[in-house]
Amino acid sequence: MKIGTFEINKNSSVFIIAELSANHNGSLENALLTIKAAKRAGADAIKLQTYTADTITLDVKNDDFRLKQGTIWDGKYLYDLYQEAYTPWEWHEQIFNAAKAEGLICFSSPFDKSSVDLLESLDTPAYKIASFEITDIPLIEYVASKGKPVIISTGIATLEDIDLALAACHKMGNKDIALLKCTSSYPAPIEEANIMMVKDLAERYGVISGLSDHTIGSTVPVVATCFGAKIIEKHFIIDRAIGGPDASFSMNEEEFTAMVKSVREAEKAIGLVDYQLTEKQLKGRDFSRSLYVAEDIEEGEVLTAINVRSVRPGFGLHPKHFNEVLGKKVTKSIKKGTALSWGFLETTTLPTV
Repeated sequence: MKIGTFEINKNSSVFIIAELSANHNGSLENALLTIKAAKRAGADAIKLQTYTADTITLDVKNDDFRLKQGTIWDGKYLYDLYQEAYTPWEWHEQIFNAAKAEGLICFSSPFDKSSVDLLESLDTPAYKIASFEITDIPLIEYVASKGKPVIISTGIATLEDIDLALAACHKMGNKDIALLKCTSSYPAPIEEANIMMVKDLAERYGVISGLSDHTIGSTVPVVATCFGAKIIEKHFIIDRAIGGPDASFSMNEEEFTAMVKSVREAEKAIGLVDYQLTEKQLKGRDFSRSLYVAEDIEEGEVLTAINVRSVRPGFGLHPKHFNEVLGKKVTKSIKKGTALSWGFLETTTLPTV
């Protein structure tokens, strides 16, 4: 999978996305400042959400449309929340251009066909299907038909939902797909992260997998990296004090910078399966155990568990020969602290080292 200039595969570094979402809080200036801050924080990409209140819900004030599931937005009507949170479409071109100027990849989550059309006009390099849209098969088919990489969050998804979403992409000839483990709570409890699913998604579906994270802090993204996540998405805000619907569970610049650093360090720590020793590790073997003379020994004396021992450093015979040398006579006097070698022993056939 290639998004813009970033190649994502099982051996690549993690693609780190700063999610702008509603964190401009109605200000284009905040949005542009957030892009600059995301670049400083080490993000690879900035992601938007492209909708209006009218393209995502209905302006209806009945109980079906009122939030009451224990969210931070409970009591609000969907239309009012999205009217507050949306990113004006007339800002999109300027945001895309600002991201490009900063060297950030910019793309978005569309929520209907008209938002896909807008993003196509801006030559978006990829699309993100939000968790709650994974059941919108017509939308997924339309997105997939554009031939761009499709990243799908699985926050509310059953296995059947994921199967249907992938089938929709495949139907349109698009297999350039990534699946993100997501817990659709805001903020998400860390005990519900279930990061084992990052690995399972990759293995079960043969796709790039990653994490769309709503927990507080960096722990879950770092653990996800260790379980093979190749995409990490986290909500980003320049300052929670500016407020907004998503501010409480979004990372500020300092926190995001620390997360990026931790993820990059985790990548280095994971490394490769490699049993070949580095030059430094080979040098370290000098401090391994080997057989040494532990007391002065006169010529003709027999080696015992008292006068020969397995100790550090590692310049003598391998400790595996300890029982083999016991009872053998030495052919010369040996001082305490001498590395034992076969040349000191009386033998007709020298064992292999």
